[in-house]
Amino acid sequence: LNTYNIITFIRVDYDLDDRTGLGRSFDGIGALSGGGATSRLLVNYAEPYRSQILDYLFKPKFGASLQILKVEIGGDAQTTDGTEPSHMHYEDDENYFRGYEWWLMREAKKRNPNITLIGLPWAFPGWVGNGENWPYSFPDITASYVVSWILGAKQYHDLDIDYVGIWNERHFNNKYIKLLRYTLDKRGLERVKIIASDNLWEPITSVVIADKELQDAVEILGVHYPGTNTVPKALKTGKKLWSSEDYSTFNDNVGGGCWARILNQNYVNGKMTATISWNLVSSYYDDLPFGRDGLMTANEPWSGNYVVESPIWITAHTTQFTEPGWVYLQTVGHFTHGGSYVALTDERGNLTIITETMTHDHSVCIRPPLPPYNVTAQNVTFHLKGTFASVSELQVWHSKFDFKTNKTVLFQNLRPIKVIEGSFSIELDVDEVYTFTTVRNGQRGSYPDPPSSAPFPKSYKDDFDVSGNPYFSEAPNFADQTGVFEYFTNLTDPGPHVSTLRQVVTQRPVTWVADADQTISVIGDYKWHDLMVSCDIYMEAVHTGGVFIAVRVDKGGGVIRSTRGIFFWVYADGTYKVTNDLSGMTVLAEGLSGTRARVWYKLTLTVKGNYASADLNGYPLWKNAVLWEPRHGWVAIGTSSFELAQFDNFAIEALA
Repeated sequence: LNTYNIITFIRVDYDLDDRTGLGRSFDGIGALSGGGATSRLLVNYAEPYRSQILDYLFKPKFGASLQILKVEIGGDAQTTDGTEPSHMHYEDDENYFRGYEWWLMREAKKRNPNITLIGLPWAFPGWVGNGENWPYSFPDITASYVVSWILGAKQYHDLDIDYVGIWNERHFNNKYIKLLRYTLDKRGLERVKIIASDNLWEPITSVVIADKELQDAVEILGVHYPGTNTVPKALKTGKKLWSSEDYSTFNDNVGGGCWARILNQNYVNGKMTATISWNLVSSYYDDLPFGRDGLMTANEPWSGNYVVESPIWITAHTTQFTEPGWVYLQTVGHFTHGGSYVALTDERGNLTIITETMTHDHSVCIRPPLPPYNVTAQNVTFHLKGTFASVSELQVWHSKFDFKTNKTVLFQNLRPIKVIEGSFSIELDVDEVYTFTTVRNGQRGSYPDPPSSAPFPKSYKDDFDVSGNPYFSEAPNFADQTGVFEYFTNLTDPGPHVSTLRQVVTQRPVTWVADADQTISVIGDYKWHDLMVSCDIYMEAVHTGGVFIAVRVDKGGGVIRSTRGIFFWVYADGTYKVTNDLSGMTVLAEGLSGTRARVWYKLTLTVKGNYASADLNGYPLWKNAVLWEPRHGWVAIGTSSFELAQFDNFAIEALA
């Protein structure tokens, strides 16, 4: 007894039968790029690593084999980890090649032509709100803005958007939803369906029940982080129910357990037929909010390193053996001794069963709180009845999270299991996922190991010349936090600065995050503390213009307003300032610089230990400003307000 670990398995029987009818139609498992800027670093990976990452995400029968891709309709505003550019910065401006979501949708569609595409605006350019921080005072403008993005997707990228969402609770507006439906139909987009309110079950559910016109306009009731539960009224509507944003959990093995549990139980408990992970891939700097909350990690384009995390293979347990349009059996549910099981069929004889026995502490999601429950080892017997009574063999795929010896096994193909007289038994231990299926072509795809992880290069330069690079509107590795910094070809006064990086947002956007009053884009290694940064700058706003370079920037994302660091500002009124914060409240030094608008200047900022100094065009402007905090952080560039300004010949030399 001291030599062996003895597990007592308790046998319970479960029927899987389609004779009494089927359940709801399965709509797919997917993930979300955006909300915001969560795929920012992915586009900067060199080949073959970028294509490998995309294969793990989207290629059918290879990795996650995602069936849904939801993307942010960029709104020029901070929406969690950064800003995504709008296709219409201004009312008379349209450009359907900004950002990387178009590229990402094309790559997903290239791998899976049947993938479902969804667009959702988290924020809007300021002109949409017409001076208000609210997008629905003029709903016809907002509807036209959103529909233009859908039309542009088709016209310029041959992408058919399947759904458009309306988010969040403060964005819920009956009149707008109806007007959006009318505008879609008027523009020939009857096939594009609406997800609402893409946040909470209420009040949308009650309003849909009471308002026939709204009921006709809304196709999907979408909810964020439902904790696998729904409300009775939502079921009574007869609408499809989706967990349209879920997961948002650190992607270690506990995160994989969270994902395994909710993929099954969103249907078992809440009859939700699609689950969409926020986010798709952790391709943003680790020290931004919600670091590594993606299905996999790819945040080192400079090294080529990426990590295929456990949620990729947990996804595969469902997606590689089902398709949207398959149907859940009614006979699904919870195991007597903890865990859950679902079963789906294509109604042509194929059957896929997915089981999970994730324990409480090994499947906690970031939200909502998870009530206590118990799972114990158990022996289960499935009885296949009805159409499935003649099945004689099932393929078996297995994952086991081992939190004691760290010998976790993910998506392992085991020997087929024999079905004898319609039944088979299996011993289920805790923290396991099984797929039993008639589908034979699953695959644990693989590539050679990517390059080893490496820190951001200590010596880094960018002249923002895009002539030899794949075109994206943002410069590599810069993560815009407030404002949008885009490549710009200077035709009016090029001089040596033909191709530059330009901050282009000139009006505060309509947003739910408190964007900073200043625009800022970060880059580099968060651990850097001693370094020298230089950049050519060009202020376009006469008298009121202002530009900065900064080091040791300690915050980003939705808390960017409160970030600290060492900020070196020059202004078009001929002054300069050194501050310890982005808001400019803590001044370390200030004086005259002689700077003015529409002239190029080179700024150089050097920080060593507790001292900082700077040059303007190679001449010392100030030196030995004393600083104590923060001790480390990113490098940044930005402007003193929402204004046009240009940057060129950016360089970093990290000293420590």
